[in-house]
Amino acid sequence: MSRDYVIEPFRSEINLHIDYARELNPQQLAAVTAPPGPALVIAGAGSGKTRTLTYRVAYLLEQGVPADRILLLTFTNKAAGEMMRRVADLLGRQLPSLWGGTFHSIGARILRSHADLLGYRRDFTILDRDDAKDLIKTCIAEAGIETKGTHFPKPEVLCEIFSLAVNTHKTTGEILEDQFDYFEQFTAQITDLQKRYTARKRATNAMDFDDLLALWLRLLQEHADVCEHYQRRFQFILVDEYQDTNQLQSDLIDLLAGRHHNVTVVGDDAQSIYAWRGANFQNIFKFPKRYPDAKVFKIETNYRSTPEILKVANAAIAANRDQFTKILTPARKSGLKPALVTCADAAQQAAFIAQRVAELPEEGVDLNQVAVLYRSHFHALELQLELTKLNIPFSITSGIRFFEQAHIKDATAYLKLVANPQDELAFKRIALLLPGIGAKGADKLWKAFHEKLEGTASSVPNNSGLEPNNSGQRRSAALQACSKSVPTKAATAWKQFVETISQLEDEIVRQSAAKMLRLVMDAGYDDYLKENFANYRNRLEDLEQLAVFAYQFGSVEDFLTQLALLTNVEAEDGDAANRDAEQIRLSTIHQAKGLEFDVVFVIMLCDGLFPSARSMENDEGEEEERRLFYVAITRAKNELYLSYPLIRAGYGSTGIDAMQQPSRFLSEIPRDLLNEWNLRSRYA
Repeated sequence: MSRDYVIEPFRSEINLHIDYARELNPQQLAAVTAPPGPALVIAGAGSGKTRTLTYRVAYLLEQGVPADRILLLTFTNKAAGEMMRRVADLLGRQLPSLWGGTFHSIGARILRSHADLLGYRRDFTILDRDDAKDLIKTCIAEAGIETKGTHFPKPEVLCEIFSLAVNTHKTTGEILEDQFDYFEQFTAQITDLQKRYTARKRATNAMDFDDLLALWLRLLQEHADVCEHYQRRFQFILVDEYQDTNQLQSDLIDLLAGRHHNVTVVGDDAQSIYAWRGANFQNIFKFPKRYPDAKVFKIETNYRSTPEILKVANAAIAANRDQFTKILTPARKSGLKPALVTCADAAQQAAFIAQRVAELPEEGVDLNQVAVLYRSHFHALELQLELTKLNIPFSITSGIRFFEQAHIKDATAYLKLVANPQDELAFKRIALLLPGIGAKGADKLWKAFHEKLEGTASSVPNNSGLEPNNSGQRRSAALQACSKSVPTKAATAWKQFVETISQLEDEIVRQSAAKMLRLVMDAGYDDYLKENFANYRNRLEDLEQLAVFAYQFGSVEDFLTQLALLTNVEAEDGDAANRDAEQIRLSTIHQAKGLEFDVVFVIMLCDGLFPSARSMENDEGEEEERRLFYVAITRAKNELYLSYPLIRAGYGSTGIDAMQQPSRFLSEIPRDLLNEWNLRSRYA
């Protein structure tokens, strides 16, 4: 029989430097001063999550826990640096021995000390995304895979497939079945490539970003002495944004906490919105089941929003079945009721927002504190057009600007070339999409095409918006004549390109930018998207909605003109001279998480748009969309506007207007919590 006998270290009386009871509210204080053991801190939106985590670290240090015995894990270097700085400010001293950083940075730090146990040297190289793509290209060549004409995924897509498999603990086959079903015929080859890629990395003493976590976990699982060393070392583990962890990160935390069980995870299940990139909502939801003795703390006092906005937020999330029920309570005084705005169509929605935004400065609102949030890039197309017309300054933070995205520029290049056969940039952009054609090849083809085109030039004047038939015939003849200059690899694709241009020049098709865009997608660009982009479905949806947007223009030239104007405005937004100017923010909700604004507009609240059509196929998808709606609402501090159009113009392949159903999320909010605005137009 044996027993554990703990020798308590001598400790002098603790004189706390910080008055925790004065600086924290009761819920924050309870979480910060919790006794050792597992703890789940559910920190509602705007409730001071970072403050709670920072003070918890400070409290542990003031209790005598050595700084090097604490591990603080975050998702961004910025967040880690900010928390470390705040702790140092609170205690009035620097803490160089405190372990704090992103999962990947901590993984790299540990692997540098033990890489030899995994067959690596300690001076291993960390591959960035481009390096990884190049290595995968080498593996494809080594495997002798014929990619010509097979629609085999490009290295960029393979990177994403391999990454998802590693981070979710799924096989490559499972990832293909779940998210890339259009590549399932290549399952055996892709699985083999992943093995070759892994072997190549080891042979070249290189790790990619995913390896920093996967190999860290393997190190702990396969080497008990190393695992015990770090379990003993990290007496207290704290994790920020726990709702965003994937399966691999969750397993690492559980293994490191396996000895002391002093793990504090902080997050908000209601803001778990990244399942599409591998985050596992069940990690936070099932934490109390994995740690039966865990204490659950809820921090529900919101310092950001007015009581009226919080009532709407609480109602918006109430229908989710899988959640830690909490009620956000306000610390602020009463304000305006959120507005529900029903619009005739997307154009009226844009006109309403533009007019309301123009009024806000007169009411003392800084335009930098105004945001328009949406589910997907294309939801803001009409709004961008309206803001541009009215010279209302705006910036776009939805990743790469919509009209500057590769797939948008690719598809519209076809329209530009048909509208203007002298457009060298459009011609070369399309040529570069074809297999085996690089910059030199594209330039050679352009010169050949231009020479043939000029050689068959017609004297027929072209003063109409449309080219005469013989002009289209000349262009097709010039393209066909260039076929001798086309590399063998691209022969089939060039033939398809020539045929596509010919079809685009059809008199009926040529009258509609929408019809032209749909033809481009049907003529092979859809397959190009599958091969080259991991988010193929999102990009295809962007193009479909661009076609819907295009129906409102009288001619292809009008459409391209507006596109150029919008693109130019977006380009100017990036100029240093404009960064300090007042401008409203246009952003996807995913990009806006963690931010706050005085005034928020949430737009396109229609079933099929928000929630998205794909998400409504299962309960899990719909619940994540509802959490996304909750995140959007809780970005607002003073004013909130929820809007939707009754009609979608040019919907579907026919271009017929279609009635819309208001988002099911709106029906879940009691009407007495909203102020319904009725829009009407005033005519002179």
